[in-house]
Amino acid sequence: MPGQDQQPPWGKKKKPQTPEEMVAQVIKKIQDYFSDSPKKKGPSGQPSQQGEPPSPFAAIGKVLGIVFIVLILQGVYASFYKITPGEVGVVLRLGEYNRTSNPGLHFKIPYLDALYKVDVEEIRKEEFGFRSRYINQRSNSNNRQVYDMESLMLTADKNVINVAWIVQYRVDDPSAYLFQIKDVRSAVRDLSESVTRRIVGNMDFDYVLSNRDLLAAEVKAELQKELRNLKAGLVIGTVQFQDINPPDKVKPAFNEVNEADQDMKRLVNEAEEIYNRKIPRARGNAKQIIEEAHGYAVARVNDAKGESHRFLSILTEYKHAPVVTKKRMYLEVMQQIMPTVESIYIMDKNQQTPLPLLNLSRGNTALTAPARATN
Repeated sequence: MPGQDQQPPWGKKKKPQTPEEMVAQVIKKIQDYFSDSPKKKGPSGQPSQQGEPPSPFAAIGKVLGIVFIVLILQGVYASFYKITPGEVGVVLRLGEYNRTSNPGLHFKIPYLDALYKVDVEEIRKEEFGFRSRYINQRSNSNNRQVYDMESLMLTADKNVINVAWIVQYRVDDPSAYLFQIKDVRSAVRDLSESVTRRIVGNMDFDYVLSNRDLLAAEVKAELQKELRNLKAGLVIGTVQFQDINPPDKVKPAFNEVNEADQDMKRLVNEAEEIYNRKIPRARGNAKQIIEEAHGYAVARVNDAKGESHRFLSILTEYKHAPVVTKKRMYLEVMQQIMPTVESIYIMDKNQQTPLPLLNLSRGNTALTAPARATN
């Protein structure tokens, strides 16, 4: 009927319906392709039992064709690559640096470009004088001896000190990190140990013990300078000193020296405390005595000047009126003396015996005081 699909006279060809059937069909075709002797079909459509001998060149051509197809598929698969966040891809073309790829999906020429992925956000760490983790959570005597050799150093005053520290770094230039230095980790360890030993060797024992922050900052700056000269492509993040102590064999002697040093500092502080308490007070007292002497000298001079001016003034007045001035001076003197005298006697040349003067004001006071008390 028109509008309907007409089947071919030889019948409808069966097509694979599922992916499994397609894979099975492809495998069967490959097996038939590599069969040793191709079978010919007879007139009735059945494969005949007789066949021509296979040609060796045909088999080689089939193998080369399959290899070529595999290489093409592999090249197509290798043409695309993905860079995850935190990584950087370094692409070499024929062994020469070509470009640096940022995170994302990228394309490269297969069989010509080589890709190296570098994690630029990972903080790498190197430990010296100790290890935070051991294999099977245990350490043996050989490792302990290696750690002691790393940490033992000689100071400027020829004392032995045990120093343990950590160096943290990250990759800054991926291409330099990959191709400038063969073993970056060994280079970092060797440079860190060399720089630390040199800096500690130029410092005294006490200075190293009490200034680990300054020591870490100096080691970080010097180590970064050395890595920059080597073009290692690394940035030093942190240099931290974990433990700075004398070796175990000399710890008792060191503790005794430290105790003696602490006693010396204590005595010095006590002496300074006494000095600061006594000396300023003595200086203050001396200054007070000096100021009082100056004040006394000024007062005496001023009093002498006043008395001399008073005497000169009285002398001037005495020259103008001698009798009045003399009498006034007598009265002023008697006014000052009389209140302090208890008994007064008046001597008269016409009298045979002295005449006592009764102090009425003193007597009234003495008489009225008991009266006031009785009231």
